[in-house]
Amino acid sequence: MNNAPPAPRPSPFSPFRRTSPWPARLDLLQSGSGLFLGLFMWAHMGFVSTILISPDAFWTVARFFEGYFIFGRPYPGLVSLVVALVFAVLVLHAFLALRKFPGDWTQYTVFWRHAGRLGHGDTRLWLLQVATGFAMFFLAPVHLYQMLVHPELIGPWESADRVWSGGFWPLYLVLLLAVELHGGVGLYRLAVKWIGFRDPASARRRLLFLKWGMTVFFLVLGLFSLAAYVKLGMDHADQAGERYRPVGVWNAPVQETRT
Repeated sequence: MNNAPPAPRPSPFSPFRRTSPWPARLDLLQSGSGLFLGLFMWAHMGFVSTILISPDAFWTVARFFEGYFIFGRPYPGLVSLVVALVFAVLVLHAFLALRKFPGDWTQYTVFWRHAGRLGHGDTRLWLLQVATGFAMFFLAPVHLYQMLVHPELIGPWESADRVWSGGFWPLYLVLLLAVELHGGVGLYRLAVKWIGFRDPASARRRLLFLKWGMTVFFLVLGLFSLAAYVKLGMDHADQAGERYRPVGVWNAPVQETRT
């Protein structure tokens, strides 16, 4: 007869306990989707800010993404495909990020209490991400849906009419603040998380300086661009709905507005 005591069960904290790889995989997927969205928004800001150069410059950029200079005619559906991809990645990223949000008001109050006691700068940045992410959850789909179903209405007068005559400028103003703050913090946290630094404290100080510098730059660029669209929309309000024809492009396509 074997009187040996039964083997003890492995502790949940034992290094020999097998754990699921899925939390790490989802974390990596969240980081990858966030990196894609952050870089896309910086590129998007560069595209829309060409209105500050001239209306013709913005018209050229818009038609380029419709394939006009490749196929000889614009295909707005190409823009819809890009928007659909961005929309899908945004939904995926939001779903993955929700895993780390406090689940109820009690958890939020406990977290705020601990954040206040610790006084940790990165913790406050995470809270800023939560707040701006919450705002983007409601604001971003409105803009993306508009671009998805009406990709042909992207142009100097068309976009300016939407901003001013269509009353979108308050939404775009809040969305601009939320996106740039959220994206800047996200890219900073990705660098801290995934890049191995020999001197982490010094690296974080430099990254924070770079992060706030980039945030201020893109916020100023975005505000000036939004102001340009508002000014153009106000000047064009009496002819709202008229399509833009560039001065320097012969035989430029002018599509009819959908009704």
